[in-house]
Amino acid sequence: MNSQNYKNHARFSPVYHFFAIPLSLIVLIGTIVNVVKSSEQNFYSATLLVMVALLLILAMLFARTFALKAQDRAIRAEENLKHFVLSGKPLDSNLTTRQIIGLRFASDEEFPDLAKKAVADKLSEKEIKKLVKNWRGDYYRI
Repeated sequence: MNSQNYKNHARFSPVYHFFAIPLSLIVLIGTIVNVVKSSEQNFYSATLLVMVALLLILAMLFARTFALKAQDRAIRAEENLKHFVLSGKPLDSNLTTRQIIGLRFASDEEFPDLAKKAVADKLSEKEIKKLVKNWRGDYYRI
């Protein structure tokens, strides 16, 4: 696997991002067209198909959101421990989860100072990532 940096760190799951999501949207559009073209006799079943398509999309989105929230919690705990090991103090409570997620790419040498700068300058996750000099890859989050 190539070394990660700011330009290539975003990752996609091709089956999820480029197959499942577009296909589920096509299914939703198809079921809506089916409802519009349905007769009175099959209107009920056509509307049920729309609801099933919506439930499928919601289930996919919630599964993704819940997994990302769990990853965010793990990253927050890992980076708090890392900061404590490096500086003897926990991370500043004013750091947002998004800022901490940006900090996870910083090397041990720059992490404590970058964490201070993130709080002082109210840096965004993107700004923090751009300031990282020695990138520490995260090859698990998608």
